[in-house]
Amino acid sequence: MNEPQRLDRREAIKWMLAATATVSLLNFRSFGASARAVTGYGTDPDLMKYYKPGDLWPLTFTRAQHRAVAALCDVIIPADDRSPGASSLGVPDFIDEWISAPYPDQQNDREEILKGLAWLDRESEKRFGKVFADMDDGQKHNICDDICFVPKARPDFKAAARFFARFRNLTAGGFYTTPQGWKDIQYLGNVALAKFDGPPPEVLKYLNLA
Repeated sequence: MNEPQRLDRREAIKWMLAATATVSLLNFRSFGASARAVTGYGTDPDLMKYYKPGDLWPLTFTRAQHRAVAALCDVIIPADDRSPGASSLGVPDFIDEWISAPYPDQQNDREEILKGLAWLDRESEKRFGKVFADMDDGQKHNICDDICFVPKARPDFKAAARFFARFRNLTAGGFYTTPQGWKDIQYLGNVALAKFDGPPPEVLKYLNLA
């Protein structure tokens, strides 16, 4: 598969921080309210600055892991006639920033995501003789169908299913905080209106206000 264009580091960090507030993926108390020193991990990022690799915190994914993440992101949110796939919007870079951040919840996610990616490649090699990123869509779904719902996963797949659930949440959290993700769900917030005619009649009727 072609490698998606990498996201600018500063934009990825901004995106990661914004996602905590807009989609409530994690407890917001994991982050400081401003750029202030916090015992244990230093200061929060100054989003007016440009960061190079190695500044603030080092990124986690190897090239192989990044390819696996991109492939799994596109299984979860593939391209369709409404929007591009998750990987083409930089969601793998968002997840890399997320699990690389020094905050406690992100560090917990880091361990689960890395173990899950390792399991995914092992299982892919076992079933099809190739790593997850190199398989076709049918082979990818063959594995993901076994871990896509924790309550129905086999006992030996439970840990992998928990990984998939967390990864799916991160993928959706990243994707749906982009303009393309907003458009996909027809979100109309933050858009100026030429005029406001009030709520649609069907909404008023639903609320018994019509």
